[in-house]
Amino acid sequence: MLSYPNIDPVAIAIGPLKVHWYGVMYLVAFGAAWWLGNRRASKPGSVFTKEQVSDLIFYGALGAVLGGRFGYVIFYNWATFVQDPLWLFEVWTGGMSFHGGLLGVGVAIWLFARKTGHSFFTVGDFVAPLVPIGLGAGRLGNFIGGELWGRATDAPWGMIFPTDRLQLVRHPSQLYQLFLEGFVLYTIVWWYSSKPRPKMSVSGLFIACYGFQRFLVEFVREPDSHIGFDAMGWLTRGQILSSPMIVIGIFMMILAYQHAKGPAHK
Repeated sequence: MLSYPNIDPVAIAIGPLKVHWYGVMYLVAFGAAWWLGNRRASKPGSVFTKEQVSDLIFYGALGAVLGGRFGYVIFYNWATFVQDPLWLFEVWTGGMSFHGGLLGVGVAIWLFARKTGHSFFTVGDFVAPLVPIGLGAGRLGNFIGGELWGRATDAPWGMIFPTDRLQLVRHPSQLYQLFLEGFVLYTIVWWYSSKPRPKMSVSGLFIACYGFQRFLVEFVREPDSHIGFDAMGWLTRGQILSSPMIVIGIFMMILAYQHAKGPAHK
């Protein structure tokens, strides 16, 4: 068994003001997306300017935060919201959903595409490679905060999280997701998008790969205590939300190549 590092979840404390590491990871996510986006925008033939990248990151940040909160409420805590609708705005209590954030970013991409005159998937294909590093940073924030840990295990790398009232040795599933969502997904999507590809294929690859990786990790991630398993004694809410992503992402890639008449953009 490994020892949990027990890092203080508060990164900065100035009087009553406390900035948690999870919040810092949002800044890392948006900063990384901005830097990578500028790298892509500076390449010859790019259809985006650096000024547009800054606007796009702003739109995406709003979509991710608002969508993430709405998604958590709708997908994971609908009953609480019905009893107390104002709980939606109690963001300090925690609670964000990737799937909700994805939908929020989708809306942001649509709005940005309308503003700039680009097609939805031209923007989506540009955004997709910028996202994984932020996802990995978020999982690191989950680990430091001692939240969203895995199921009980006898693996030698298991840990006891201080926030676990049962004090069981558990999978550090946040680190698994950090590796898969932050490193593996970034490597795959960035490499694939580094050459001209059919429009919509980069977005499709991102969606399919994330869905597949998330579906696998859910086998060792502890289900939300107030939800448990949704079906068949093993299917989690995360797997239900991720399964359509795999199908939709693969369908998007097939459709992209079928309709491709040449490279769409770099």
